[in-house]
Amino acid sequence: MLSNLTPQEPDKILALMGEFKADTRQGKIDLGVGVYKDASGHTPVMRAVRQAEQRILETQTTKSYTALPGEQEYRDAMARLILGEGLEGARTASLATVGGTGALRQGFELARMANPGMRVFHSDPTWPNHVSILKFMGVEAVPYRYFDAATRGVDFAGMKADLAQAKKGDIVLLHGCCHNPTGANLTLEEWAEVAQVLETTGAVPMIDIAYQGFGDGLQEDAAGTRLIASRLPEVLIAASCSKNFGIYRERSGVLLALSEGGKTRDLTQGAMAFLNRQTYSFPPDHGARIVSTVLNDDALRADWMTELEEVRQGMLALREQLAAELRSLSGSDRFDFVARHRGMFSRLGATPEQVKRIKDDFAIYLVGDSRLNIAGLNQTTVPILARAIVDAGI
Repeated sequence: MLSNLTPQEPDKILALMGEFKADTRQGKIDLGVGVYKDASGHTPVMRAVRQAEQRILETQTTKSYTALPGEQEYRDAMARLILGEGLEGARTASLATVGGTGALRQGFELARMANPGMRVFHSDPTWPNHVSILKFMGVEAVPYRYFDAATRGVDFAGMKADLAQAKKGDIVLLHGCCHNPTGANLTLEEWAEVAQVLETTGAVPMIDIAYQGFGDGLQEDAAGTRLIASRLPEVLIAASCSKNFGIYRERSGVLLALSEGGKTRDLTQGAMAFLNRQTYSFPPDHGARIVSTVLNDDALRADWMTELEEVRQGMLALREQLAAELRSLSGSDRFDFVARHRGMFSRLGATPEQVKRIKDDFAIYLVGDSRLNIAGLNQTTVPILARAIVDAGI
């Protein structure tokens, strides 16, 4: 039987990681993998996370199963973090998941249970795993225009025109903030126009918010999601704790499903718990318990917010430094978009040949579509990257 399996295309980013590890050159720079790193190239354990884990270790008396949809304390804390004062508990069903990817998968499954013929509209480009999951599920994926290669900003007119083609019951997948892979984001005014398009078409928004706190701040990064939640009768939100809590390997995520409330909310909550049961039964709890411990303790939450802001400001400083270096070396402002982008990523708009030249000549690894991870840089490596970009003719 197993001999009938067909080879699967390897994940390009994971393959790039392997290639980087095998490179023996001194001073090589990894800007491919989407993981936050500090100036020393290390992904640290946040102070509040370490304290929360210690508290859990000292007080936890059992490792028995948690609730099927995950602990209510964690789900409520995450819903408040994302939706803020706009959280309406009577409308909101929630599910603890295996990371943000698990939240996306369960969200797609939930939508398909409700509408087996749905299509999913996604930005072009988007995080490759979005499309990979949909393809594996046999769900039609429809790209909508998003990134303007000339300006390295959002092609908003094209985006609106394409989203107008969605129909009632379709899903429109949106990045809540810090767009991956481009770093180009919608303004709040543009979010309002997207909401108007969705109100007209009857399509259901599904927001992937994986980087809250990495862009313009915890509240600012959630503003678009909160606007959509306030305007639309049904909204799906898939969130990850990997980045803003730095607990990548704990695989902690949450799926929120907003409806008109009442019986629909209860029906949705039951369907979500059913999906967990069919997929992996009870969700992992350790990372979720860390998050709820931090968010529900004033001192830990304040320290977490302080450290998260330090991370955010550090990435902004690297963006400003890189844009300034490129302006100096190129004698033009064509790279100023790097400072305008937000989050961990920017897309340079380079050709595959130029990306290869940067890797071959400078030992700097970018994803093939020219996505670079700003958090993989430090003050010393920024000038090296800037010189490589200019010399490669980008």
